[in-house]
Amino acid sequence: METVYLAGGCLWGVQAFIKTLPGVESTEAGRANGTSSLLESDYDGYAECVKTTFDPAVVSIPGLMEYLFEIIDPTSLNKQGEDVGEKYRTGIYSENPAHLTEAKGFIDERNDSDLIVVEVLPLTNYVRSAEEHQDRLARCPTDYCHIPEELMNKYK
Repeated sequence: METVYLAGGCLWGVQAFIKTLPGVESTEAGRANGTSSLLESDYDGYAECVKTTFDPAVVSIPGLMEYLFEIIDPTSLNKQGEDVGEKYRTGIYSENPAHLTEAKGFIDERNDSDLIVVEVLPLTNYVRSAEEHQDRLARCPTDYCHIPEELMNKYK
């Protein structure tokens, strides 16, 4: 198993979607690449993300990127749906340099690569979100989510 951290706006919907993907073994709601070791405020420079443990024999980094790009606007800076702010930026973070090379390659091969604002960066730090944010949409299905329901159920 390998791990990558995917940011696609509000983590509630991103986690619910990623959990349905082939090859994904587990997910955890969290925040990546902030400016402090603890969440001292709502932001502290972190991007809301989903820690994604996956089987690389089933799904690759470009495959995960393809899925992520189904639920985000990769050209929208710090905004997905009604969620606005740096904590809603899009990105892929990893401690594995090969993951980042593959993600950059995926973006470079797209026709709109010069417009894409998805971060592809080494993971510098990660903080698990509070329990109330774990699997939030499963517990509170009427909460707001920027991902359309037809996409949310596409891989179930």
